[in-house]
Amino acid sequence: MPRFRQILDSMAPYKPGKAVAAPDGRSYKLSSNESPYDPLPSVVEAVAEGARQIHRYPDAGSVALTEAIAARYGVPAEHVATGPGSVTVAQQLLEAVGEPGAEVVYAWRSFEAYPLLADLAGVTSVRVPLAGEDHDLDAMAEAVTDRTSLIFVCNPNNPTGTAIRRRELTAFLDRVPEDVLVVLDEAYREYVRDEDVPDGVELYRDRPNVCVLRTFSKAYGLAGLRVGYLIGHEPVASAVRKTTVPFAVNHLAQLAAVASLQAEDELLDRVERVVKERTRVSEALAAQGWTVPHSEANFVWLRLGERTADFAAACAAEGVAVRPFHPEGCRVTIADPEANDAFLAAAASFAHRTGES
Repeated sequence: MPRFRQILDSMAPYKPGKAVAAPDGRSYKLSSNESPYDPLPSVVEAVAEGARQIHRYPDAGSVALTEAIAARYGVPAEHVATGPGSVTVAQQLLEAVGEPGAEVVYAWRSFEAYPLLADLAGVTSVRVPLAGEDHDLDAMAEAVTDRTSLIFVCNPNNPTGTAIRRRELTAFLDRVPEDVLVVLDEAYREYVRDEDVPDGVELYRDRPNVCVLRTFSKAYGLAGLRVGYLIGHEPVASAVRKTTVPFAVNHLAQLAAVASLQAEDELLDRVERVVKERTRVSEALAAQGWTVPHSEANFVWLRLGERTADFAAACAAEGVAVRPFHPEGCRVTIADPEANDAFLAAAASFAHRTGES
């Protein structure tokens, strides 16, 4: 047999959210934090027109997209790097810092890809337990050693939906050594409504060791095309560009992302609808007796402990797919009102049947 890296023997591959169906055929996928809305007509038109050029390689430098992102945020184009989804950009960052013995610090539970990406890059994960449902920034700062190369801060956090406020985050950044890269993973930034939750793009400007990850997969509804990006100072963005696979962001994805930025007002109107549904779902769950952390993302979190698998199975029986993280809890994507109502009915039925919530 061919010889492979030993780490592969202990690694479980990333598991995407699943779809389920009830016996009557009803199916609501609330397990992957996808947008419930179809792409905008202008985005579809750009992709359809671009399909005439798919016999050509894409622009390896994503120049038009890079310039559009830079213009959107008022940053130099040299501070932008793109990739096929922000998770891949995170992988590129880890490859850039992945010297033997290097450590990466992150909260746990947080984005489930962090451990996988760290293992693949050959760096050591230092997982810092959450304080309730929130990042324990004091403990994370104390976990930094001379071996720490990178810190992930997922804000809002996936899967709990909780967000770190400005005072706490800036105090934490002040404690991090200047040679440690802090990655503010802001995949759900567009859903934030708490004005005290800082915009990472503003924080990075005078902090050379801070960068920001964003994605077009969530609010912009391009999950099927895979487009993500980093905003950071030139040495950081340059490191990402050096570790990228050639032609990583395909031609149609680049066109769709640029068209989405041009239609941002229309897209963000859709985001506002999701935010309103988030409030409605959270209030309905609270009325049923559930404890629901305040979410600034496009999902809600239920800490269920040993009931996690049973709850997910009960939802699946009603055609509602949620994302279980056994034995901690379930993450539930906010979708359209019909899907959200189906979930709320399943949650109420589970609470009634088990006598607890």
